[in-house]
Amino acid sequence: MYGPCEPGGGNPAPLRMRKPQGKRGEVHSLASLHPANSFVPIIRRVRSSVVSISALEDSRAVAQGFWQRFMSEMQPPSQDPANRQFGSGFVISPQGHILTNQHVIRRASKIRVSFYGGKRPLVGDVVWEDPQRDLAVLKVRTSSPLKPLMLGSSRTTEVGEWAIAIGNPLGLNHSVTLGVISGKDRPLSLEDRFFGRVIQTDAAINPGNSGGPLLNIFGQAIGINTLVVYPSQSISFAIPIDEVKPMIRSFLERG
Repeated sequence: MYGPCEPGGGNPAPLRMRKPQGKRGEVHSLASLHPANSFVPIIRRVRSSVVSISALEDSRAVAQGFWQRFMSEMQPPSQDPANRQFGSGFVISPQGHILTNQHVIRRASKIRVSFYGGKRPLVGDVVWEDPQRDLAVLKVRTSSPLKPLMLGSSRTTEVGEWAIAIGNPLGLNHSVTLGVISGKDRPLSLEDRFFGRVIQTDAAINPGNSGGPLLNIFGQAIGINTLVVYPSQSISFAIPIDEVKPMIRSFLERG
């Protein structure tokens, strides 16, 4: 691979690709080291802070209102007789606190949390929830401190910026998709919830992405992926992180 020509010469200068710092035994392709692949280092940096959630539910929801026929909280339909649902979340404190959507765990009798590269899932306990705002915080116990995901600013985010979604769609953990911020300050209501200023994105997010982060180009969480229009083509919504910060401040300060 070659870059611009060197001054005074006709031969292109080879691009300098710095080998990323990683775990021993990790293999990186030459293409991943190319400067144009700016998203690769972002994903490497944040993936240990994003989790996949598996919730074993007590019972299935049976009622659907008008909005829910058009809007889908992002949980895949389960064929599991025990009704296992999938969701996502991200670490907000070294002590094991994880932010997610309340609808991911609202009927759960057992919650399991999986980390990138983890050998086995950890038990998750609900320590705080706000059903009206569709937010919840889980706690997992670990032998070493966790790495919190850096929080950005949804208020200063602009339409047209890159948007990166990481989550557990349909149980496919740590899936990454890319898009842009399509709109801001969208009012949205469901039967029992009202979202005043959600972020709209065309990043492909699907059932199971609920609770996962919407990231900016710096790898900072600017929203929590929550809703997807169904059926639609790439119309999804995230709760702005600036609206969430005051409600989770006590967990952030523990870090």
